[in-house]
Amino acid sequence: MESQRTYSKMHRTQVLTLLRAHAGRTLDSHEAAMTAETIRFVEAYPDCLLRTQLSGHLTGSAWVVDVSRTRTLLTHHRKLDKWLQLGGHADGDPDLLAVALREASEESGLTRLRAVTPEIFDLDRHWIPERKTEPAHWHYDLRFMIEADPNEPLTVTHESKDLAWVEVARVTTLNPEESMARMVRKMKL
Repeated sequence: MESQRTYSKMHRTQVLTLLRAHAGRTLDSHEAAMTAETIRFVEAYPDCLLRTQLSGHLTGSAWVVDVSRTRTLLTHHRKLDKWLQLGGHADGDPDLLAVALREASEESGLTRLRAVTPEIFDLDRHWIPERKTEPAHWHYDLRFMIEADPNEPLTVTHESKDLAWVEVARVTTLNPEESMARMVRKMKL
């Protein structure tokens, strides 16, 4: 039991380091509040990286952009039926950048992905509705900017209805939610 506590603390330390660095950046008030809430969540729940934490868990997302930073790759998410960035559950992995890279590759078929920076690009906390086998819960989503080549072929998986490279300026026409609009605004800085 003690080794499990040490293992969990070590893994959370890596995530907390990333989160605290993000909290120290200039963020809008909404993102700052979500970042503070995510830090409290990670500090309070040793199993924050696991789906078995039913109140919520950490996820890693990839804001995939082309080299010119004018287009982003979005997925038409099958379960949520909306256009979103690629990403998924940590499933115990404390390296959320690696999670984002893995999910981007798995969900798109892209193989030549590169992190623009190891820092968090954006953070969002969003509510996931109840489904057949799981209760409604929070996703604490750490998002990273990932660069890819739009000429590389895409593979639509069972998780998506479609994949598309979208002009950053058009993202909010597909999904006007604040979490998407905030990432678009950050591209203009």
